[in-house]
Amino acid sequence: MTIYQDRRRLRHYTAPIVPSSLPQRRLNVLVYLNDLRGGGAERQCLAIMRDFQAKDMVVKLVVHQLRGELVDQIPPGVDVVDLKCLRTRECIVPLARHIRQNAPDILLTNVDHMNIAGTLARVLSRAATKVVIIQHNPLLRDFTVEGQQFRLIAPMYRVLAPFIDAAIAVSDGIARELVTRGGIAKKKVFRIYNAVVFPDFEERAGMSVTHPWFVERTSPVFVTAMRLEPQKDPETLIRAMALYRQNGGQGRLLVLGTGSLRESAEDLVHQLNIENAIDFVGFQANPLPWFRNADLFVLSSRNEGFGIALAEAMGCGTRVISTDCGHGPREILAGGKYGVLVPPGDPAALAAALDRADEICRRFMPEALKARAAEFTNKACSDAYMDVFSRLVPCTTVRAIEI
Repeated sequence: MTIYQDRRRLRHYTAPIVPSSLPQRRLNVLVYLNDLRGGGAERQCLAIMRDFQAKDMVVKLVVHQLRGELVDQIPPGVDVVDLKCLRTRECIVPLARHIRQNAPDILLTNVDHMNIAGTLARVLSRAATKVVIIQHNPLLRDFTVEGQQFRLIAPMYRVLAPFIDAAIAVSDGIARELVTRGGIAKKKVFRIYNAVVFPDFEERAGMSVTHPWFVERTSPVFVTAMRLEPQKDPETLIRAMALYRQNGGQGRLLVLGTGSLRESAEDLVHQLNIENAIDFVGFQANPLPWFRNADLFVLSSRNEGFGIALAEAMGCGTRVISTDCGHGPREILAGGKYGVLVPPGDPAALAAALDRADEICRRFMPEALKARAAEFTNKACSDAYMDVFSRLVPCTTVRAIEI
């Protein structure tokens, strides 16, 4: 964990000793999400909830709607509250009512508008609950692509900053934006990288996966995993594949994931006559075997806060090409030390990188990629969250940890 307000490397942080007269009790955490679609933020929340349970926290999940590909992955023992709301603003009052009636120690909110709604709900509830927001996306992004409503996120953070007790940023770049654009005090902002490598990572990566292109091996196989939404920019990747094939490239692309742009993406593939080069295989609960069996992983996003799939591919030893689309990929790849970075929204630049697939495979060694990904462990992530929580709720056990 990095404490953003102090850029110096500290050897240890030792929290204040809790007086023995204060009774120790289990920390009660309420996690707030929109739904359980198969996105990175949702997968991350399910993972840290499991780790919170392992740390003997009481964990409850509240969602706008109980739907999505990940519903069956809710950890056993986690109670779920389905608000049955169609819009985020409709959830503010019922969420406030739930907070007032149940008084959790921590309200852990996720993703842009839900962070705002959750903070407003806590204010309305008048409860002593501490609000911890997680910012997964950049505040500075292409609003012409993602919608004008995202322009309101940073101004709303500035208004609500006094009521936000802690803000988790998934990269250093996001942390800087929360301070400079969101107006949140530096002392409240913490960088905690997403959890990527879990104890069962190798077991999951080693599972079998069936696809004809993995069997034939007559040409390179590229893979990507994304929500088919504007932020992930599947159009640039498809057009890059078309240029790559026109230049004589023989590689083929597997697209893992689904979303609102799937139909238009498939139409574009047909228009460009590259149906034999791209296969949309849909959502995959375990993408790791797909990554491990591919020659290259490709990320085409317009912006990313972190880039979980990118780090997962590296953990499988798979070479990666990514757009230099903000904070996460550049930090994960250490500015190009562990993979190739290309400009976002540039099909020609991405196609040129695909043309260099053989060179990229020779240049980046699997062992180095795995070692880099191993820095993003679930233990480091959950320990860092626990440290933030223990600062906010003094009745919990606090340990000295290295940061």
